[in-house]
Amino acid sequence: MKFAHLRVEGSSTPRLAVISQDSALFLDEVMDDAPRDLQDMIERGSAEMDRVRAMSTHAASHGTSSTPIDDLRHSSAVLRPPQIIAIGANYAAHASELKLRTETAATVFSLWPNSLTGHDATVTWPSDLTSQVDYEAELGVIIGRPARNVSVQKALDYVFGYTVVNDITARDLQFSEAQWSRCKSFDGFTPTGPVVVTADEIGDPQDVWLTTHVDGRILQDASSGDMVRTVAEIISYLSKTSTLLPGTLISTGSPGGAGYSRKPPVFLRNGSTVTVAIDKIGYLTTHCREI
Repeated sequence: MKFAHLRVEGSSTPRLAVISQDSALFLDEVMDDAPRDLQDMIERGSAEMDRVRAMSTHAASHGTSSTPIDDLRHSSAVLRPPQIIAIGANYAAHASELKLRTETAATVFSLWPNSLTGHDATVTWPSDLTSQVDYEAELGVIIGRPARNVSVQKALDYVFGYTVVNDITARDLQFSEAQWSRCKSFDGFTPTGPVVVTADEIGDPQDVWLTTHVDGRILQDASSGDMVRTVAEIISYLSKTSTLLPGTLISTGSPGGAGYSRKPPVFLRNGSTVTVAIDKIGYLTTHCREI
């Protein structure tokens, strides 16, 4: 199944919808006590997911009207996650181009919730604060149930679904500070979406392809199979020290091709459009504006 947070034009309130082809079925239109967002649905547990699946199937089979997605606006594919965890230097090519070491232990940092935004959003940043804004295509993983001290072999059993993440980064801040959270957590610097796809539709998370288009140029083009640490290894590693709560978003690192390393460098500018795509999930587009 595919889920999105959508809103009608002129409304600031996102609503949870099941996506089928180019249409959205709002759950609050077909369910009593519908989950208000994806986080609510995940926290209610597997029985709620079964109820949502049954209700959406019933609605589809009975011709219940849905809304064309083109008539709607996207919010972040995840809302109110208990944690946003990012993994750095998880593709050897990206670590090399940024002159970062691939450490024995994973590089882990947090992204701040204000950085979340949705597909087709416009992201802004102060031009006097950063002039090196970069893109990073990443596979996002959403945890479905509490994961504590899980094995690599069982780690994927704890995944609810996957989404597309663009881990936008102010490189000049990143390399002038001893931490990576601030340079990646400007308002809107973590677009996600357009949808969350349940794990059963993805299968092996090490068998999807990531691409990044900036103003029509393909600048990243790689397989998730190139990860230094697999999704299962990341989940197991993180769960050794703390419980991964339902709804936690893990951004699993970016492949090579970042703008910072190109000669000449390619940074996002006023008017740039960047689209990150992951097959089986979709296309996440972000518009850029300096202020």
